[in-house]
Amino acid sequence: MVPLRDENPTVITPYVTYGLIVANILAFVYELSLPPQQLQSFFHIAAIVPKELSASFAGVAIDQPLPEWATLVSSQFLHAGFAHLIGNMLFLWIFGNNVEEALGHVKFLIFYLACGVLAGLAQWFFAMQSGIPSLGASGAIAGVLGAYILKYPNARILTFFGYFLFYVPAFFFLGLWFVQQAFYGIASLQAPANVGMESGGIAYWAHAGGFIFGAILGPILGLFAHQSRNQSHYEQF
Repeated sequence: MVPLRDENPTVITPYVTYGLIVANILAFVYELSLPPQQLQSFFHIAAIVPKELSASFAGVAIDQPLPEWATLVSSQFLHAGFAHLIGNMLFLWIFGNNVEEALGHVKFLIFYLACGVLAGLAQWFFAMQSGIPSLGASGAIAGVLGAYILKYPNARILTFFGYFLFYVPAFFFLGLWFVQQAFYGIASLQAPANVGMESGGIAYWAHAGGFIFGAILGPILGLFAHQSRNQSHYEQF
C-alpha cells in the first residue's frame, strides 16, 4: 500500500519538514555527482558501518575523518537510489507536517534526529559485526509515524493499492506498516543471509525501532501538550 495524502490539515507552515526534505534531496544530488568508487568510499565514511561503530564503542580508534558516533546522524540524509529517496520523502511529506505542528518546530527537529539515532542503534544491535553500510531516513521517519498514529489515529489516509484508491484510518495503515516491519525483522533473525542486515537490503529493525521510539519520545516532548484544531475534528469519527 502506498500513501498519497492524508486528510489532516495543518495551520502552520512546516518549515522543518520542508527543510529536511530539501536536505535529503541535496545530499542525494551530491551522491549522484560522485563516481561509483568514490561514492562507496563516501558511504563507508558517512553511513553507519555496524562493526566499526561496535569497535568505536569498545574504545578502538577508527581512522576516518568522521567520528563513528556522528554517522548515526549523517546516515539519516543518505539514500541508496531514487526509489529509496522518493519513498522516504513521500512519507515525510504526508506525515511530518502534522507531527511538526503538534510538537513545534524546534522540538520536532530534535525528535526527528533522536528517532533516527535510536533507530540506527536498534539496527546496529541486531547486526553488530556487519560490514554493510546502513543509511537512509527511514528510521527517523518511522519515528514520525509512531507519533502520528498516537496523535491522529483516525485521520484518513488516501491509499493506493493494486489498481484501487481508497481511504483507510491512520491506525490501520500505520499499524499494518509497523506489523510488517516487525515481522520481517523477526524473520530476518532466522534467515541465513540476515536479510536487511548482512546482505544489504532493508533495515527492518531500524523501521520497527524508530516507530517504537517515536511513540515513546513524542509524548515525552509534548505531543499531547495542546489539542490542535484538526485533532478535535478527528475525534468526532
